[in-house]
Amino acid sequence: MLQAVSFKQISRILELTDQLGLNREWVEIPLTPEAPGAVRKLPNGKLEIVVDAVQPFEQWLATLDVQIKQVTAT
Repeated sequence: MLQAVSFKQISRILELTDQLGLNREWVEIPLTPEAPGAVRKLPNGKLEIVVDAVQPFEQWLATLDVQIKQVTAT
């Protein structure tokens, strides 16, 4: 079970959000993962990306773009 999100993992997430055209200033990535992970729009309009603590990071990352698109489409 993942205890903390590493700098390398944050960099991988930001690479993906860059590819989706999201401004890094509008993305928040908590250092503490949760089970399950989540992608949600905060009241201030920022996108919060919470890494899943149980699912292997690479598997979770492979689904992240779909999760982001679902949240930002609404």
